[in-house]
Amino acid sequence: MKKVLITGTNSGIGRALAEYYLKNGAYVYGIGKKSRPAIEDDRFRYQCIDLNALETIAPNLQRLLKDEEHIEIAVLNAGVLGDIKDMSDTCLYEIEEIMRVNVWANKIVIDTLNELPLRVDQIVGISSGAAVNASRGWGGYSLSKSALNMLLRLYSREMPDTHISALAPGVVDTAMVRHIIEEVDAKRYPSAKRLKEGPIQKPEDAAKRVVDAFEKAKEYESGAFLDVRKM
Repeated sequence: MKKVLITGTNSGIGRALAEYYLKNGAYVYGIGKKSRPAIEDDRFRYQCIDLNALETIAPNLQRLLKDEEHIEIAVLNAGVLGDIKDMSDTCLYEIEEIMRVNVWANKIVIDTLNELPLRVDQIVGISSGAAVNASRGWGGYSLSKSALNMLLRLYSREMPDTHISALAPGVVDTAMVRHIIEEVDAKRYPSAKRLKEGPIQKPEDAAKRVVDAFEKAKEYESGAFLDVRKM
C-alpha cells in the first residue's frame, strides 16, 4: 500500500490530493491547521499542526509518523498568500509571516523526516509560477516560493536517496485564487486579470494532473523546479 504525507489537507489542492490518493488505495498522513480533519477515512491519519507555530511542528510530526518506516512521497503543499500589494507598501513583518509558513515550516518538516527512522522516496514542494514571474503585488509570496525552490534544491544535494523537486501546479480553484480574482484591483495588478481570464482547474482535476506530474518529476534532476504545464 502506498503511503503519502500531505500538508494542508483541509482544503484546496491538498484536500483534493488526499482524497485522490485515498480513492486509489493509498494510506495518507494529513496535516492541517484545523482541529478536526476535513476527511474521514480509515486510511487517513490526521494531525493538527499550525505551521505558523514553528516550535510545534517537529514534535507533532514525530507523533503522527512514530510507527511509520517508509513514505513514498511527502507533499509540502500548505502555504499562505499574504496581501496582494506593492513591495514598497509591504512591511518586513508581513513578509516574515509568509516566509515562516511557506519556507521555514517546510525546512522543519524536512529536517524532522530526516531525523526519524523513516525512508522517504520523494519530496515535492508545491511552488508557483510566482517564484519566477515577479508580477506586481505578489512580493511576499513570490519571495517565499523562490526561497522554497532554492531550499529544496539545496536539500537535494544533501539527500541523494530522496528525489526532491518543486512543482508549480498551474491555477487551481482555491480560496486563494478566488480572493485574487474577486477582490484584487486588476488594473493596478494585471496578474489578477490574467488569472480571471485564463484556465482555472477544479481541485479534483488538478489533483490527478499533479499526481501524474509527481511520477514524471522523477525523470528530471533532483532539485529541479518544474511546471506541470510544461512537463
